[in-house]
Amino acid sequence: MKTKIIAIPSVLALGALSITACSNPDEKPAAAGTSSSSQTSSDLSFDTSSIQAVPEIEALVPESVKKAGTLKNGASIDYAPAEFFKSDGKTPTGYDVNMADAIAHVMGLKGATTEHAEFATIIPSLGSKFDVGISGFTITADREKEVNMISFIETGTAFAVAKGNPKHFDPTHVCGTTVGVQNGTFQFDYITHLSKECTDKGEKAVTIMPHDLQTDIAVRVASGQYDATLADSPVIGYTIERSEGSLEQVGDVVESAPQGIIVSKDNEQLTKAIQAAVQYLMDNGYVEKILSTYGSNQGALKTAQIIPQV
Repeated sequence: MKTKIIAIPSVLALGALSITACSNPDEKPAAAGTSSSSQTSSDLSFDTSSIQAVPEIEALVPESVKKAGTLKNGASIDYAPAEFFKSDGKTPTGYDVNMADAIAHVMGLKGATTEHAEFATIIPSLGSKFDVGISGFTITADREKEVNMISFIETGTAFAVAKGNPKHFDPTHVCGTTVGVQNGTFQFDYITHLSKECTDKGEKAVTIMPHDLQTDIAVRVASGQYDATLADSPVIGYTIERSEGSLEQVGDVVESAPQGIIVSKDNEQLTKAIQAAVQYLMDNGYVEKILSTYGSNQGALKTAQIIPQV
């Protein structure tokens, strides 16, 4: 998938910030809430303020959520263009963040709050800390056992390497290489699978370097510490375009799959309300508009499916 350039700090600048301010890759940025904001040259966001409540969807919303007045979203806010911080370092933006706000408005709420959480902690926090998780969750058989998921976008997986591929990384033969990947993601599972295929053939395993922050990985690839990184294709495309020529994609986009909004299996009512809201946003062109803001509309789906069915 192609993504367009968005005016936020480059990958190298982000990476330098990560190294100086978060030298520990497990250290997470400060949490922050989000609300709709106007679009500027440096902080792109889709303005959801004009989206109106839909009474029949409002009626589906659980009383506890209505009483709170906001939809609480958990996301790993380091995965541009899906979710990242604006130049103030505090305000989340990205298509997942905008989707949370849009859904909240359709449901008759004041808006959504998106708070940073390490990716692997979001699912365990559903129903207590968060109402939903909108953070690039690929729909997989394993996740279907843990949560309800509502699909809205399809993405693939791609590798990025330092410009010119100085380490001669071959995405069709990853054995013996060092690959950075975000904890808890589909890509972590995928590279683990590829590594096992290597050892099963008697070849060297992949040295998998897990991080909680994708931005930490990008700077390490650009500087030559890692051979490559593996992430969602919109994230790879966006990262490359913001890298000031220090990174490039290598190989094709593979393993295309839908991504979804996750809801606790204990909250069937909220699951159905979210599905209805997302379908409304699809039918009225909002999902495509939100994704287009970040150059990711190629993956927009037309049907919001609840997986597994409830």
